[in-house]
Amino acid sequence: MSNTKSIQERVILGIDPGTTVMGYGIIHTTGKKAVVLTLGVLKLDKYADYAMKLKKIFERTVGLIDEFHPDELAIEAPFFGKNVQSMLKLGRAQGVAIAAAMSRELSVVEYAPKKIKKSVTGNGNASKEQVAQSLQQQLKFEFDNQYFDATDGLAAAYCHFMQNTIVIPDADKKTKSKLPPKKKASSWETFVSQNPSKIKKKS
Repeated sequence: MSNTKSIQERVILGIDPGTTVMGYGIIHTTGKKAVVLTLGVLKLDKYADYAMKLKKIFERTVGLIDEFHPDELAIEAPFFGKNVQSMLKLGRAQGVAIAAAMSRELSVVEYAPKKIKKSVTGNGNASKEQVAQSLQQQLKFEFDNQYFDATDGLAAAYCHFMQNTIVIPDADKKTKSKLPPKKKASSWETFVSQNPSKIKKKS
């Protein structure tokens, strides 16, 4: 995918993977500012066949990419709980979303749930409600809190933005290049060779 945006301008897709509900959010960032483009959920409980659920995840992810042209995918890592089957299902859902992003040549970054919560709220153990409230305050958008999976997906995108905000220096300001420190002369001969302009030659 060709990227015509400047280094300060990015579109980030965030996904909270799931096999019952997949949450997603997309933000447009310019410098240190972020604006919500869209957020929502893909409900998968109506599909009995597990393979069909994965197919729908792939299709929705590709559809979002083709519509909003994000530069990056930030995705929440599966939570390591006691239920091995749930972890396996979440891992598959995450893998399909990543494969969809890779099929459109997006870079992909994975964040642990606690990392996302801490970036957004300052508390790695924050509830879904607290994450949603914090995002609403910071990004100034309206949200129907029926599905917190949507704000969880948005949180992944915002976490990635917070972790990777690039500060571009003013082009009109001259930046000084840092020169490596001079080595201390170990002898008079070394000092002379390093500083010929400081040596006055007698005629």
